[in-house]
Amino acid sequence: MLRAVLFDIDGTLVDTERESAEAIRRVLARRGLVMSQAEIDHVLGHSWHEIHERLRAGHGAALPELPELIETSAAEREAVLREQGLRELPGARDLARRLAARLPIAAVSGAGRREATFALQGLGILDLFRLVLTAEDCSPGKPSPRCYLLAAERLGVAPAECLVIEDSAAGIAAGLAAGARVVAVSAANFAGQDQSSAHAVVATPADIDEALIARLFPPVLRAGPGTLE
Repeated sequence: MLRAVLFDIDGTLVDTERESAEAIRRVLARRGLVMSQAEIDHVLGHSWHEIHERLRAGHGAALPELPELIETSAAEREAVLREQGLRELPGARDLARRLAARLPIAAVSGAGRREATFALQGLGILDLFRLVLTAEDCSPGKPSPRCYLLAAERLGVAPAECLVIEDSAAGIAAGLAAGARVVAVSAANFAGQDQSSAHAVVATPADIDEALIARLFPPVLRAGPGTLE
């Protein structure tokens, strides 16, 4: 039985993964640090904890500590998004509104709280979310299932009763390891991450309809003969 929906944000509701990488690149460039293409690619689909570990391996003590890097990069990303515009993935707002009308929904993001809040406010849907978990709230990040397990616990539901909507391989792995059903959104998967392990792959949030949800969470017999839920 579906009792809650847990959304990733970047690459799932909004097309912002490349802007996040550009923001970090600009912040480090001001310190004289040059990101390799491999480091830039690693930003896509990974949480702040994993990003920081990768950058620390390449830049050592010259890299800002994680809280400073999150804050400065969030401010820079806002500047990038003001330049280029916040791009909603088709159907993202409508899907959040449809689901929030009948179920608790939560955002579970590997981004920082400032970044997550900026995106959800930009879409005008922040108030729909019962819970917003970010990099400051949970460590380790995806692909660890910890963040999704924590979201389910705080919503008072079992992980198996949750639908996770993701885009990255790490996020999909986190949702599966938590025991949730996972739908992958491919429209912003520019890095070509493997999404094949998800229970279903759709092009955009607009493609997540009642038929798909019913397939992932089929009605089950309850109470007496012929009673469906």
